[in-house]
Amino acid sequence: MNISDFSTYTGEMTAMLVRFAAIESPSTDKSAVDRMGAAVEAELQALGARITHHPQTAAGDHLEARWGEQVQQTAPLLILCHMDTVFELGTLAHFPLRQENGALHGPGVFDMKGGIVVLLYALRHLLATGGLKRPVTALFTSDEETGSATSRRLIEDLARQSAAAFCLEPALPAGELKTARKGTGDIELVAHGRAAHAGSEPEKGRNAIEELAHHILSVQALTDRAKGTTTNAGIIRGGTRTNVVPDEAHLWVDFRVESAEEVARLQAWADGLRPVIQGCTVEARFDVNRPPMPRTPVMAAAFFKARDIARPLGLELAEGSTGGGSDANFVAPLGIPLLDGLGVRGGGAHSEGEHMFVDSLPERAALLAALISSW
Repeated sequence: MNISDFSTYTGEMTAMLVRFAAIESPSTDKSAVDRMGAAVEAELQALGARITHHPQTAAGDHLEARWGEQVQQTAPLLILCHMDTVFELGTLAHFPLRQENGALHGPGVFDMKGGIVVLLYALRHLLATGGLKRPVTALFTSDEETGSATSRRLIEDLARQSAAAFCLEPALPAGELKTARKGTGDIELVAHGRAAHAGSEPEKGRNAIEELAHHILSVQALTDRAKGTTTNAGIIRGGTRTNVVPDEAHLWVDFRVESAEEVARLQAWADGLRPVIQGCTVEARFDVNRPPMPRTPVMAAAFFKARDIARPLGLELAEGSTGGGSDANFVAPLGIPLLDGLGVRGGGAHSEGEHMFVDSLPERAALLAALISSW
């Protein structure tokens, strides 16, 4: 197996990616994501997959596809993809798909519809050449970009049944795999005061925005870059009119952490929150969305194995870390071998600069096919 086996399909792979990207699929629009799911399902059927639907009401349906169950009685490899994007319907009108200088630009081409194409062509090659030597389960979810609320349990259940998990999120800029990710979470602060007329009876009021202001610098000070922890006070809302002392205010904070110890530190801060202004109350609602994905010995061993498998292809894999979370974060605590960042090379995720490099389609398809056949 080599990259040239896939290079002849570069045009086909690019055309499939253009077709997928033309189906706008924001996480928040079930019908839109389900249209993307129908397009993916048609390709899975063409590859002879046994498909299971996981219907959802609050999100698009998830698709589970299986191959090679009859090959041998051994645990499958789990491959993770997501079909949703952060781009709203209508984005293509002002950010159209275009190909220039070896790159395809457009919403979702990098994160992560390019990864879906890589998987489909890797499986196509293995099925055609008899290279599928063990069972494979592929999961296509619909809500990764909004936190995987409806898919997390399914991801974890399938991972526990698997020998290893491969995540088709985009690669780091130079094609590196991701062997560490930060955990992600949110803190919502809610302050309550007492409403009053700001002109005639301000002394009777208790200003909830003022109360919240005392805590904004405190939450920002929780950032500890030496430990890889960042907190960001991102949204604040409160009040109704300028002549009314506000009786309620909200602050939403994003946090990123590299370790469970830092999760515990932030949780302790939230649990210990007390009001500053007499007559006000304040509470913190703390939520860990994705646990940290540290570079454990299991993670390192999986990377080294992948590096050895990639070398006969002429690829010298490297590794790195990222502050963004993915569905791989849910797999990491389970202790099974895990590879993340197996998707396409490119950049500009979640912006109108999003693009992927076309030559990474055959490269990453060859890599994934080699990993599946040699693991």
